[in-house]
Amino acid sequence: MTVAVRGAETAALNFSERLDRLAEVAVKVGLGLQPGQELILTAPLESVALARAITEQAYKAGASLVTTLYGDDAATLARFSHAREEAFDTAAGWLFNGMADAYRNGAARLAISGDDPSLLAGQDPDKVARANRARSKAYLPALELIAGFSTNWTIVSAATTPWARTVFPDLPEAEAIARLWDAIFAASRVDGLDPVADWQAHNAALRHRTEWLNGHRFAALRFRGPGTDLTVGLADDHEWCGGATRAKNGIVCNANIPTEEVFTTPHKARVEGHVSSTKPLSYQGTLIDGIRVTFKEGRIVEASARTGNDVLARVLETDEGAARLGEVALVPASSAISASGLLFYNTLYDENAASHIALGQAYSKCFLNGGEGLSEEDLASRGANRSLIHIDWMIGSAEIDVDGIAPDGRAVPVMRAGEWIS
Repeated sequence: MTVAVRGAETAALNFSERLDRLAEVAVKVGLGLQPGQELILTAPLESVALARAITEQAYKAGASLVTTLYGDDAATLARFSHAREEAFDTAAGWLFNGMADAYRNGAARLAISGDDPSLLAGQDPDKVARANRARSKAYLPALELIAGFSTNWTIVSAATTPWARTVFPDLPEAEAIARLWDAIFAASRVDGLDPVADWQAHNAALRHRTEWLNGHRFAALRFRGPGTDLTVGLADDHEWCGGATRAKNGIVCNANIPTEEVFTTPHKARVEGHVSSTKPLSYQGTLIDGIRVTFKEGRIVEASARTGNDVLARVLETDEGAARLGEVALVPASSAISASGLLFYNTLYDENAASHIALGQAYSKCFLNGGEGLSEEDLASRGANRSLIHIDWMIGSAEIDVDGIAPDGRAVPVMRAGEWIS
């Protein structure tokens, strides 16, 4: 009955109406934007329609100012074709410092994703790595505020031509873009009778999962399946989060639209074993597939990838924390995004189709009481990792079992064949 009703509702909506609904969800659910609050919006050029719809919804919600920064794939490629050799160690620190200042002063942050997954596939891996490192270093002041939920933030997606071609390579361009928009709208829960109410129900379901996990106070998680036997020790005083969360400025936000995950902070020195990726990772224009790594005392000591191996190696060399974990997340294999049967080549979507881990910076939010009052030294003493990067990649599937390891060593089933045990 529910499916039939929602189908009828979807059929009654045209593209513009669905786009406006996505913008409304981004502002009201994703950001929880408050009257008088500024918003910094970043977006690919091709997502201008969604960016404008979000801007309109933000001003309707009372935003004092919306500042939009557009990215341009053609300009990025021009740099790799014509820039001087030393230019690849340069990044716009002035811009990122300004963004960090805005967040400190209460601005919200919204990113529209839709980048070409293979934009830099044909470029010099050394130049790609240097440019990524320079950007990561310059962006760190802003990243720390976002990872620490100092302000309310969210990420949504827009269908772009290169992304649609990657997901639907056998379809005509217009049809591929339309299909990708349909998938985005469905995953973002904008096609029901009341998208905001649907998000409230979904957040309640995710909260049930976090409460169960927090109640068990596991010392570690163990993942087992083809190519994987990995034990992820959890940080001392860790806390599971998922769905809606209260940022340190008191505003409730959903950092990812869509989201199917519950996540927490691993202990940077207590990860052991080996693991294989179950989906490709699209990282700043490079596709990294077939990842296999081995951890010892929390650090990756062996790593390889079937494609993008050079980029992966350079990512792990970014800094000392780049080869350690900053996040572990659980997602059922039957999640709405997984059930779509699509491989999105986009981390925001693919990470919500499978359980995953993240290299690099930890979320200080994922500690008891939201990490309030914890200094960098306090976080480090509890096992939180620090890095210039935070990169999620997928390790879950319908063939992966997950156990929670209690402090006394008992194994408690958490997932079997990729599904919650209850």
